[in-house]
Amino acid sequence: MGIAARYVWASLSLLAAACAGAPPPPAGIGVLSEARVNVAECRSASVSLHFDFDGAAPSACAVRGERAFELLVTPEHAPPINPSPWYAFRYSASGEGPVSVTLRYLESGHRYAPKLSAGGEWRDLPAEVSEDGKTARLELPPGAGMVAAQELVVPADTASALARWSKASGAPVFTLGTSHDGRPIEAIRLGRKDSPNLVILLGRQHPPEVTGAIAMEAFVDALAVRASSLGGVQVVVVPLLNPDGVVRGHWRANRGAVDLNRDWGEFTQPEARSVKAWLDALPAQVRPVLMVDFHSTARNLFYVQGNEASESQAQFLAAWLGGQEQAYPGYPFTLEPRNANPGSGTAKNWFHQTYAIPSYTYEVADTANRAATRAAAAALAARMLEALAAQGGKTPQ
Repeated sequence: MGIAARYVWASLSLLAAACAGAPPPPAGIGVLSEARVNVAECRSASVSLHFDFDGAAPSACAVRGERAFELLVTPEHAPPINPSPWYAFRYSASGEGPVSVTLRYLESGHRYAPKLSAGGEWRDLPAEVSEDGKTARLELPPGAGMVAAQELVVPADTASALARWSKASGAPVFTLGTSHDGRPIEAIRLGRKDSPNLVILLGRQHPPEVTGAIAMEAFVDALAVRASSLGGVQVVVVPLLNPDGVVRGHWRANRGAVDLNRDWGEFTQPEARSVKAWLDALPAQVRPVLMVDFHSTARNLFYVQGNEASESQAQFLAAWLGGQEQAYPGYPFTLEPRNANPGSGTAKNWFHQTYAIPSYTYEVADTANRAATRAAAAALAARMLEALAAQGGKTPQ
């Protein structure tokens, strides 16, 4: 079956799902944004599955029995696409006995161990994965809950983090621009605006990369409480660059079907373009000195400059991350001194080439221990400031 035929089958399966009388979302679950098109529910007499909240991917659903369902997990656009198969749904099940949900992956295999939230706390949910990785079967307890590929971190959560950072630092939250769907690209600027050295922190270019968002939140928490003592450094934080993709449950792209971390240099999309416009408007005495872009992948690592790094940049890397690979309990990482995507428009490449500064990709493992991730991020934030101070106020060019 060809790609086009498979996508038609997915659409027909979605239309075949029942779609009447959905109960309201459980308390504490954000409702669907107005800009999102409603998608079907899937129900039997005793069980219903729903895709009506921010972060839910509109998966095609088939009823296979009274307490058995199948979801087709598909990307937001035709391949090629990074294999980050996102899924999220809520369910309600009356009666006794577990509910079986089989995830069937199109254009990918099983990657994310499912998470279940039945009372506000997320926990790992066992999955029976096929030998080829193309299907995974879950058993859900009766009652109600939410299932997702990773913990849900949606725009409302990011807004709460921004408000917390604003309260801790006294810095206002501001808007850089808007997405295709009209959602704000929000930022906060820690430290004095006339401080000459600017650090740029970017987050959530890729929607499913939740562990990177967890690390970034802890990293900025540590900076926000130090905002009054940053000295000659200011930090601009853009924690959610792809809000449309997050709300719509995308695997990789924004609403324009573009991988934002390939748009730096071209700037065809409003999200990356809004960051560049803000940087272009900076006064001449303020200059970027470091960019860190938070992501998730199979293991903990930092992509850093290799042979292209200047002597000063190499000294900064040694001062910040050198020798720290085993320093944080439960969070070992490696340094990858190379260009992982040569010739592509990644933020790492563009910032290094445009400003001649250290530009790193902070990658957190999908399965990283969450508490260790937060603790390491807080420690690395403090160490970053020390490394910048050790440069003597000079830009690490």
